[in-house]
Amino acid sequence: MHTRWASDNAFTGKIPDYIGNSWTSMRELRFQGNSFQGPIPSNLANLVNLISLRIGDITNGSSSTLDIISNMTSLSTLILRNCKISDSLPNNYAQFKSLQKLDLSFNNITGQLPQSLFSLSTLKYLFLGNNSLTGSLPSGKSSSLLYIDLSYNELSGSFPSWVNQDTNFQLNLVANNFVIDSSSSSYLPSGLKCLQRDIPCYKGSPHHYSSFAIKCGGVNSIIAQDGTVYQPDNANLSAASYYVTDAIRWAVSNVGVFSEASVGGLPAPTYYWEYSQPISNTYITGYQFQFNNTLDSELFWTSRMSASSLRYYGIGLQNGNYTVKLQFAEVAYPPPPSWESTGRRIFDIYIQGDLKEKDFNIIKEAGGSSFVVVVKNYTVLVTNNFLEIHFFWAGKGTCCVPQQGYYGPAISAISVSPDFDPTVSRKVSSKTGLIVGIAMAVVISGLLVVFAVLVWRCKIKKKEMYEELLGIVDRPDMFSYAELKSATKTFNASNILGKGGYGPVYKGILPDGRVVAVKQLAATSHQGKRQFVTEIATISAVQHKNLVKLYGCCIEGSTPLLVYEYLENRSLDQAIFGKSSLFLDWPTRFEICLGVARGLSYLHEESAVKIIHRDIKASNILLDGDLNPKISDFGLAKLSDDKKSHMSTRVAGTIGYLSPEYAMRGHLTEKTDVFAFGILALEVVAGRANADSTLEPDQFYLLDWAWSLYEKKQELELVDPRIPSFNEEQVIRLIGVSLLCTQASLGQRPSMSRVVAMLTGDKEVPEVTCRPGYLTENNETIDNVTSYPYSSEVLMDSIIQDGR
Repeated sequence: MHTRWASDNAFTGKIPDYIGNSWTSMRELRFQGNSFQGPIPSNLANLVNLISLRIGDITNGSSSTLDIISNMTSLSTLILRNCKISDSLPNNYAQFKSLQKLDLSFNNITGQLPQSLFSLSTLKYLFLGNNSLTGSLPSGKSSSLLYIDLSYNELSGSFPSWVNQDTNFQLNLVANNFVIDSSSSSYLPSGLKCLQRDIPCYKGSPHHYSSFAIKCGGVNSIIAQDGTVYQPDNANLSAASYYVTDAIRWAVSNVGVFSEASVGGLPAPTYYWEYSQPISNTYITGYQFQFNNTLDSELFWTSRMSASSLRYYGIGLQNGNYTVKLQFAEVAYPPPPSWESTGRRIFDIYIQGDLKEKDFNIIKEAGGSSFVVVVKNYTVLVTNNFLEIHFFWAGKGTCCVPQQGYYGPAISAISVSPDFDPTVSRKVSSKTGLIVGIAMAVVISGLLVVFAVLVWRCKIKKKEMYEELLGIVDRPDMFSYAELKSATKTFNASNILGKGGYGPVYKGILPDGRVVAVKQLAATSHQGKRQFVTEIATISAVQHKNLVKLYGCCIEGSTPLLVYEYLENRSLDQAIFGKSSLFLDWPTRFEICLGVARGLSYLHEESAVKIIHRDIKASNILLDGDLNPKISDFGLAKLSDDKKSHMSTRVAGTIGYLSPEYAMRGHLTEKTDVFAFGILALEVVAGRANADSTLEPDQFYLLDWAWSLYEKKQELELVDPRIPSFNEEQVIRLIGVSLLCTQASLGQRPSMSRVVAMLTGDKEVPEVTCRPGYLTENNETIDNVTSYPYSSEVLMDSIIQDGR
């Protein structure tokens, strides 16, 4: 006998000793989801031929050690999850030359993380969460180690270099003791500092929220029949990952990997259920179906699943009693002849660490039927402004039906609402007589009617806007006006970062400590609330490392607000033309141009919504703390629904960066942005604006001067004299690309993706042989088109075209 599966049974007592004495040829052993008592027999160490050992969920009896695995050097999979193991990790992992998956989570393992474990060249999955590990992370990591869960330990210290340099892995460090700043978490998903043990955001501070609702696995927000707005939860979580909303209102953490079809060369089970509506990915399942026992069927079209442990967090809640409403529906298992024989999803539910449901089975709760909604309500106490909801798979239920990867917790929707009035109530007592009371009642009733009409009108307008917002995929988080007013010190003039055509931008500090930029749309702006929703839709649809990130918005009051990430080094024009203390050396300037090119390439060719920026200029390029460039002010437009394949918008372009066809005829294409990029790149090289009347006449217009130097083979003289050294080949390449971008003919200008390829050296830069016709000897055209100060603006039409 080489394989023994004895999982999800009613076995009790201790694991028999004869297994270790008699089954020495065993290759695979599975004892999960039973009720065995500890300890694990020490003579299991005799099973030296094992390539897969899975024992889980030993909750009674005495503790075990890791000595049993010391000679199992052929192991490919080792799972001793929730086995009452009290031990430290051994240091001799180098002998496990075939180990691919190691899961020792939910035990009492102490000590530090051995470097030999992280150096295993075959190890891909490492799950050590929910233990008592201390110390810091190992200094190195094998490139094969892609999924690491170390959540719920006592780890601390600084991050080793591989955390910030290697992006091809997942690392879950939730609930440890790390002190996290921007430099130590640049490649980790944001918000981790809010999920540490000692310093979660808002802990012990004044509250900021008293409710939240989540559409688990959903891509859109949904308004339920009771008026609850469920936020989307479509983060791409995998085996060791987490996600924190930008507004830091709630978060989700997932740990566990679904069983592969075959591990260690063993044959995979051949039985499965052919599912007519395949799931979108392993961790989110979906089925569009009308549920008979609810008016909110759409809430149950998707569920978030987990192979082991799924946690949702409420962050910054006001302390007090809450009702936690959990909503389930089994959509992965079609209605079987017998739910007991085909598909059983069994898991445990904990809230605030207290066990609420043991061996919870959705189908059983639904009376043996799939596609039936199950709702559970729990009253819980929130302290320290923090709520945790935990769904835990204990190894029970069906692992492989209808196919591998359908077991484990599944949740469709979560809502959390206060059992108290979060606002101050007022009590009014009457001491007047009956007549006065009646008169007052009549007056008050009349006023209430008028007030109700006004409120109704306001709600209708706000509802219309919310309906538009809810149709937006990846809708940003919503901020209250009071929160942003406080963050910007009542929109104090001293906090103004700048002012554009749509209103001022203020620096603000949110309660969680994040510094943001708040764009306040001017009351005189032509942009109404419908157009504001369009701006949100456009910006939310495009996300790239070289584009300024939108955190959220506020729709309260007459002046809508947008909340962006704050870029501490301000704009490129301040760094190059202004009195900024920044010094941009040549490598930094070249990377800035390359980053802007990549951002424009994304806008033109890669994003779901194809956007022509129309106003590329130095003041619209912002620099983060590492001087990485990010394009701002894209998608600021007035919607005009002409029912064609594009949306015409009225926006501002800046003279000095305008292409001839755009400036003279209003003809706008993506090649308009290409032209502006060429001008911008020349400004970065030369360290000056595109027009400067203080210079010699032959240098007055930057593009004209660049052409003169190019024709004389003296391009290097264009370089900013403040730069002590530079890469000559890069300078010549960048100038050549800039001159290509500013050709008169649209067909001669390259696409932005080709610009990126030329800058990186993947494609050659063709020689530019012809000076554009619009550059005449007397600069007449330039005098009429580009001789204005570089900050002047002109209104033009632009186009946002549907992407492919």
